[in-house]
Amino acid sequence: MKNMDVIIRAYQAADMEELSQIWFEASITAHAFVGEDRLREQRVLIETVYLPQAETWVATRNGVPAGFVSLLDDFIGGLFVSPRHQGAGIGRLLVAHALALKGQLRLEVYTANAQAYAFYENLGFEEVSRRPSDDEGLPFENAQMLLKGR
Repeated sequence: MKNMDVIIRAYQAADMEELSQIWFEASITAHAFVGEDRLREQRVLIETVYLPQAETWVATRNGVPAGFVSLLDDFIGGLFVSPRHQGAGIGRLLVAHALALKGQLRLEVYTANAQAYAFYENLGFEEVSRRPSDDEGLPFENAQMLLKGR
C-alpha cells in the first residue's frame, strides 16, 4: 500500500530495534499514566515476545520505519506511530491495511488515552465493552472496540 511516500510492508527481524524505539517513544507520550518504569519493563516483552510472534506490518517513509500495526488474527495488539510522523495519516493507513486483510478488527484501548480512543472512534470503531483493569490487573480501564469491514 502506498500513500505519498508511505509504503506498508511486512515486518522483518531487522526492524525490531527501530520498532521498539517507536513503541517506546509513542508509549511515553500516550501512556504516561502507566509510568516510565513499567513501560521499560514492557519494552522487553515487545522485543522478545510481541513483535516476533505477531503478524506485524511496518509503515515506512522514504524507507525508514515510521509506524507499525501488530495483529493477532483480527485483534490489533498494537498500533504505534513515531511521534515525529503522527498526524500524517500513517495510523489510518495501517488500520485500513489491516482491515483489508482481516475483514474486521478488534482492539483494546486505555480509556485514559483520549487521543487514541477518539482516533479509533473517528475510524468507525465502536465500543463493545469495558473492563476496569489491564491485563496485569492494574487499575487502568480498557475499552474493547470493534470495526467491521464493508
